[in-house]
Order: sequence, then structure tokens, then C-alpha cells
Amino acid sequence: MANEARPCPCDLGDRIDYGGLGREVQIEHIKAYVVEPATASDKAVIVIQDIFGWQLPNTRYMSDMLAENGYIEVDAVLRFLKEQYGAKHIGVVGFCWGGIATHYLALQYPELKAGVSVYGIIREREDRYELRSPTLFIFGEKDPIIPLDQVSTLEAILKEKCTVDYQVKIFPGQTHGFVHRKREDVNPTDKPSIQTARTDMLNWLDKYM
Repeated sequence: MANEARPCPCDLGDRIDYGGLGREVQIEHIKAYVVEPATASDKAVIVIQDIFGWQLPNTRYMSDMLAENGYIEVDAVLRFLKEQYGAKHIGVVGFCWGGIATHYLALQYPELKAGVSVYGIIREREDRYELRSPTLFIFGEKDPIIPLDQVSTLEAILKEKCTVDYQVKIFPGQTHGFVHRKREDVNPTDKPSIQTARTDMLNWLDKYM
């Protein structure tokens, strides 16, 4: 399991000064953030945030970035996407706590076309490896919460048990939160890793959706 002796480091990194291009909606008992692409699309991506929720400007920034690449973007439920937006191809992306949830959804919902789990804490259980949706796992080499031996174990057991496409990618020198909690202009040495990880995320979604 993850390093339980260390608290979740989601409060590290930079808080982006960003308002967002989307709108807030109420979906039954759930409050959500929705942003639509400039042109009509039948593709949608569910973004599952870290512990700070979708109100965090960083999460809205990532959502807007996905929408700019042609996806309806919403932190909500599959039914809402299908009924309100006519989404036929749905994927999921999650950061930290949301990465755990993304991993879970990839195990339970084959209707999800693709998943990207970004530094989701690894829970060692026998039912965590038989993915039903193609999933990309992104980790930082220096993440104090997710030791590399756990990442290696995840990859080894996925190779043994998983029957759908997957990829485990480790970014050298990077820590927890680097994809959505670091700013390229503040952290120039991290910029290549940040941009590559975000590109990998988009390419994975494009490949399977």
C-alpha cells in the first residue's frame, strides 16, 4: 500500500490564478464544473479532482485544457453526459485521490473508453489489476507517498493479469502533483516533464476515444 506514515502532499505546489472558461451546474445532489469545446463533440472526459475539489483553479485549468482539445469536460456522472450532451465516447482522468477513483472506475466500467490515473495512490488488493478499460498510469520518481517498488509491483501484476491495453510511466525527478500543481513559468526545470505528461494524457485519450 502507499506510504501511510506520510500525509497526502496534495497541498504542495502552486495555486494557479485562474478563473475558468466553464460554468458551475447542479446535477441532482452533485455540484460540478462543466466546460464545452468550441465545436460539437460526442466525446466527454470525467475529471476527478484531488482532495481540494473542482473549485481549485488548477483543476479547472486542466479541465479547460482538455476541452480545448475537443472533449466535453465535466466532473459528473455518466448518465448526465449521455442524456444532456449525447456523449458516446467517455473517458476519465483523475489526480491523486482522483487517480485512485480512476483506477477503480477502469476496473468496473468497460463503457469507459479510456482512463488516465495521475499519481493515484496504489492499493494492493487482488481485484486491482484486471482492468476493463485501457488505462495510463503516471507517477513521479520522487513521490514520497508512492514508492517506486509499489509502482514496479503494479506494473508486474498488470502484465500478468491485465487483458486490456495499459501503460505505466514514471517521470524522473518529479514529485507528487507535478502534472497539475506545478506551473511551467515558476518551475522552468520541470516544464518538459509537465508538458510531456499532459501530452501523454491527451494522446492516450485520443487513441482510445
